[in-house]
Amino acid sequence: MATPTIDYPELSSYINGTWTRGSGTEEILVLNPATGTELGVVPLGTLEDYAAALDAATAAFRTWRQTSPLIRSNILRRAAATLRDQQHELAELITLELGKPIKEAQLEVTTAAEHIEWAAEEGRRSYGRDIPARTPRTVQTARREPLGPVAGFAPWNAPLITPARKIAYTLAAGCTLVLKPSEETPGCALAIAHALEEAGLPHGVLNVIFGEPQSISNYLLREPRVKGVTFTGSTNVGRTLASLAAPSMKRLILELGGNAPVIVTPDVDIEAVARASVRATYRNSGQICTSPSRFIVHEQVHDDFVQAFTDQAKTLIVGNGLDENTQMGPVANEQRLSAMAEFTDDARTRGIDIPVGGHRLGDVGSFWAPTLLAGVDDDCLISNAEPFGPMASTRSFSTLDEAVAVANRLPVGLASYVWTNSLADATQLVNEIDAGSVVVNRWQASLPETPFGGYDDSGIGTEGGIEGVAAFQRIKYTSVSSA
Repeated sequence: MATPTIDYPELSSYINGTWTRGSGTEEILVLNPATGTELGVVPLGTLEDYAAALDAATAAFRTWRQTSPLIRSNILRRAAATLRDQQHELAELITLELGKPIKEAQLEVTTAAEHIEWAAEEGRRSYGRDIPARTPRTVQTARREPLGPVAGFAPWNAPLITPARKIAYTLAAGCTLVLKPSEETPGCALAIAHALEEAGLPHGVLNVIFGEPQSISNYLLREPRVKGVTFTGSTNVGRTLASLAAPSMKRLILELGGNAPVIVTPDVDIEAVARASVRATYRNSGQICTSPSRFIVHEQVHDDFVQAFTDQAKTLIVGNGLDENTQMGPVANEQRLSAMAEFTDDARTRGIDIPVGGHRLGDVGSFWAPTLLAGVDDDCLISNAEPFGPMASTRSFSTLDEAVAVANRLPVGLASYVWTNSLADATQLVNEIDAGSVVVNRWQASLPETPFGGYDDSGIGTEGGIEGVAAFQRIKYTSVSSA
């Protein structure tokens, strides 16, 4: 199947329970990255629309915060059920907008629903505690209260999961949300809004707007009524948002860039690890912030790993994600193609071996061949910048201390991976790698029930797990004594 079976939806903003094109006249084309053809147009809002969305979120917060957690949970669970019922249509929508292979897109729908379901249940467990008082007839408590209206920003690379995270945890915590998804993948976020509307979400609790990113962030982050910011994207943009949020001391949940190291010790099955590494590296064309990208392989097995990785990468079927046989789709846009060319040109200039890939595929759509840069050093571009595409690198190490130093040399620490059969080595690496997630002998860096966040330039705060709801709540101490 390479022909869509669904009609691309008409796009609009969702403000105070109303689907609207807003007050602006500008539009952005939404393109299919596999074909380069137009899917639709997304109307861009204006300052008037941003203000209307925040007004709605502010008004709705007064009642949503008082709504029973059970009622909030039921609404979220009904929306998640709708996503599951629409898995086929939503997966195809993801593939049309992003190019992701249809089987991966189906898994994304499931994961998005799981995030909503987890948050729905965890929101019912916003427990406080009693604190023994020093004097008789005094009751002291610490209780969790919703933060307030939140501004959310979601990127294009996980067009259903990332909006689902931001919507689910803010709403489960009792907050309201003004969400700006990516204009490149707008239909997916709007599908969640449709599901919540059908589930009975009160007007104004969720508002979805589109527009020029800088104008939206300048407005929302300078507004004192916005109490929190949840953003997924680049470190540079995260810094800008943090500076805008600082004057009003807004709560920040920033999930920023990575450049995930993978340490491979010599006692593993190199062939098996290399095969698994290829699948993980090129999932979603490498456009995942947790994608393994820096393979740090023991010198005894480095060359064997490169050969096995190369052999496996050459077998990948690259094509339109709607084709059931496709194993890797296109990158999202021409900008990602340019970035891949820049990484490759830098490697060639330095004489670095490129055993597979290193070139664009065809002249229709945004396809780049699965690429490996073998035997890199500290100076090349890929050792210092996140590729965020179908590209990875290898280098060798001789001691675990050296491997840790390489893994920790960058100021980012989101996800990291270890492959070893030694419990002692695993323990040392788990303890010494500076990253929000250290995963041994598997590739799953986050789940709905686990906290997900980065160290240093990879972000502030966490999403997911019990921490995902608590991130949008604040603690109030109360002390009541009888007169």
